[in-house]
Amino acid sequence: MTTCDVLVIGGGVIGLSIARELRRRRREARIVLIEKEPACGAHASGRNSGVLHAGFYYSPDSLKAKFTKLGNERLTAYCEEKRIPLNRCGKLVVAKDAGDLPSLDELIKRGNANGIALQELTEADARKIEPRVRTYQRALFSPRTSTVNPLLVVDAMRQDAEREGIEIHCGTAYVGTDRGRVRTTRDTIEAGYLVNAAGLYADKIAMDYGFSERYRILPFKGLYLYSNEPPGSIRTNIYPVPDLRNPFLGVHFTITADGKAKIGPTAIPAFWREHYDGFGNFRLSEALEVVGRGLGLLTNARFDYRRLAVEEIAKYSRKKMVALASVLADGVREEHYLKWGRPGIRAQLLDITKRKLEMDFVLEGDHRSMHVLNAVSPAFTCSLPFAEYVCDRIQAAVG
Repeated sequence: MTTCDVLVIGGGVIGLSIARELRRRRREARIVLIEKEPACGAHASGRNSGVLHAGFYYSPDSLKAKFTKLGNERLTAYCEEKRIPLNRCGKLVVAKDAGDLPSLDELIKRGNANGIALQELTEADARKIEPRVRTYQRALFSPRTSTVNPLLVVDAMRQDAEREGIEIHCGTAYVGTDRGRVRTTRDTIEAGYLVNAAGLYADKIAMDYGFSERYRILPFKGLYLYSNEPPGSIRTNIYPVPDLRNPFLGVHFTITADGKAKIGPTAIPAFWREHYDGFGNFRLSEALEVVGRGLGLLTNARFDYRRLAVEEIAKYSRKKMVALASVLADGVREEHYLKWGRPGIRAQLLDITKRKLEMDFVLEGDHRSMHVLNAVSPAFTCSLPFAEYVCDRIQAAVG
């Protein structure tokens, strides 16, 4: 049996950042991190868009607004320190018609409230930044938005964590808890405190500790189509004005760290938690639970789940994806978008009592354990200050 002061479950960017912040605060503590996959960052952290968001989407009273600006600054500095390539290409947010202009104004209002540098542009101004961009009358430009290869960030954090004395055990999955001890596929661990940053399975683990009673993870599959045009064919990220009633940003152009364009992501309802492709990681009981919950939302959700599901499933079609992207830029042709990237799964939290998707980060815990239930986008950007917040909550709970 292994004993430790703190056990962190989950080797993504959130679990690694929390473990490192705990090490900074508790120099003598034995901190163990377990990750069920052979390497860290195998799920959302290594499969996300790699965008370092600026922070103007989020309502000023949210945790996302609180942490995104600082997270962008600190993760940018971290990448510079580690010599991880950054593409400081910025982001244009464009309007498709007059109906988008009030939401564009709301983004300006939120950006100002959150202290985010934004440039209000005419259509002509926007074309000076990206000659191919299409917008109705006006656009926004975020100069602080950049992109990075997320796997390089996760690997740098893992190396730092090990160098700082954190024990990382990959290929070790959480199985359950028994009289305060954690059973894994490798051994039993007796931990003074447990931190659950398990992403797609965070709710399941939390339930073993008496939490997540009103919450369940609802998985959504994110797919990107990669352009075969030369790097620099599109210069900056191009996003539509989002529907601020839901947490998804719509199909957009992301410019990768090496200058290539991709379009996406989708937010297709997944049939089980790790439903990446085919029947990999299929579990019948899990599929019945996830599909059953999705079917229930078709009739009684507090948001338009039926419309969302229909629109997103249609994006399995390359033709549909390219058509959506062509609204944002000129010269977008289907023959340029032939290759799908690695799918990602968004571990989106659902409040099953209110039948609504949680828009902000959600934590639950006590003096024995802390559970990160909702850490969706922009959690990658927010990871460093968010880890400090989690550790503050732990200190307050322990007393």
